[in-house]
Amino acid sequence: MCFSLYAGTANPLPRRAWDKDVRNLNVAPLAEREAGIVSHFSFHEVQHIGSTSGCGCDFPHVTLTRGSWVGYPDIVVDDPAWEASERVNREALVALLRDSGENTIELYGVWDGEFEKPVNVREKISLIRILEPGFRFKERGFYTVSQ
Repeated sequence: MCFSLYAGTANPLPRRAWDKDVRNLNVAPLAEREAGIVSHFSFHEVQHIGSTSGCGCDFPHVTLTRGSWVGYPDIVVDDPAWEASERVNREALVALLRDSGENTIELYGVWDGEFEKPVNVREKISLIRILEPGFRFKERGFYTVSQ
């Protein structure tokens, strides 16, 4: 099962197909099976944002297990390749959202298929917070992101 990240915006984000040969994010309209995700958003445009792996698994994230976020906030990434991948994906996501021109964007990270499950946590964050090495999207975490 993959981690998936969705963005709600006033205007659609530029679409980008995933290309395994190009290290970039992809942005796609919702598939029919993802339609239930829109119930969580206040914006009418909701799209899937894929990391450099195609799904959202290369976005830094944590899982809720027995009432706590596994390893958070003291996560130590001791794999240089994984750390580099997280950094590339953080920077690409921030650039994509900054370039959108939107003042406020809603982000929701869920495991694929858990589209209609309730939100675990809601947070208001600044866009630059995503660049912080300790930042992790929380499983079923809903973020109101301001520029």
